[in-house]
Amino acid sequence: FAIVALRPAGGALCPQRMTAWPLRSCSQRTTNYDCSSINLLAEYNMNSKRRGTALIFNQENFHWKLSMKKRCGTAKDKENLTERFQNLGFGVETHNDLNKEDMMKKIHEAAAADHTDADCFVCAFLSHGEEGHIFAYDGKVNIKDITALFRGDTCQSLVGKPKVFIFQACRGNIGDDPVTPMGVVEEEEEEEEEEPAMIYTLPAGADFLMCYCVAEGYYAFRNRDSGSFYIQDLCETLRDHGSTLEFTELLTLVNLKVSRRSTERRDGKGKQQPCFTSVLTKKLYFRPKE
Repeated sequence: FAIVALRPAGGALCPQRMTAWPLRSCSQRTTNYDCSSINLLAEYNMNSKRRGTALIFNQENFHWKLSMKKRCGTAKDKENLTERFQNLGFGVETHNDLNKEDMMKKIHEAAAADHTDADCFVCAFLSHGEEGHIFAYDGKVNIKDITALFRGDTCQSLVGKPKVFIFQACRGNIGDDPVTPMGVVEEEEEEEEEEPAMIYTLPAGADFLMCYCVAEGYYAFRNRDSGSFYIQDLCETLRDHGSTLEFTELLTLVNLKVSRRSTERRDGKGKQQPCFTSVLTKKLYFRPKE
C-alpha cells in the first residue's frame, strides 16, 4: 500500500486525511548490477583474421526530378576515405550514384555476408539527406531501414562487434553563426557549398556508432575541389592518429578541428559542428594487425 496525503485546494497538508491506496503490481523486475565488476579499460576484440569491410556509397549525381545539385568535390572525399580505411586494414568497397534498389541490394548483401572472421564493419554515405533519410540517385532511403539490417537478430556474425556508420550529408537548414571567427576563409564565395538536410537517427541495438558531419539542424560545407570539411578533417586525423587513438576520442578531435573552420556565406560567415552518437560498449582501437 502507498500512503497518500490529500491537500485541500489552497490549504495546508492534512495528516488526518491520509489515504491508503493499494499499489499495482509491476510485471517487470529490475536487476541491480555490481558496477564495480565493470572493466573500464575493456576494448573490442580486434584480433580477428581480417579487419572487416568498409562500404562507401558516393552520390554525386541525382535524378533531375529530385531537383538536387551535383555534389562537386565528393569524389575527393571518396578517394580520401578509401585510402584511410585501406591503411587501417579494411577491405574497401565503393559504389557511385546507385539508385535506391541497387543501394539497398548492396546493403542487404553486406548484412547477409559472414563477418565471423572480421573485427568490425564500416559504412559511409556521401550524399544529400533529410528527415532521417539518405538520398540515392533516384530517391531517399530510410536510415533506420539500413541500420536495422545489422542488428543482432538479423546479422548474427556482427553481434558484439562495432558497427560504424558515417554520414556526410547536411541535417537541416540552420547556419551556425560563429562567436569568434577562426580558420581560413575562402576568397571566393562559390568555393563552398551548403548541403541539404538530414536528421539525427539512433539505431536500436548495441555496438553502433553513428558519425554525423554536422549537428542536428545545421549546414555542412563542402569545397568543390578539396571535398567536405568533415571528411577532410576525419581523414587527416585518421592518417595521424587512426592506429593509436581510441576512435571516439579521435572523433572528438575531429569535432574540434571542424568547429574551428569558417566559411563565407551570403548572410555572413558560417560554422559547422559535427557530432556522433555512440552505443558502443567498449573502447575501439584500430591498432595495426600483427
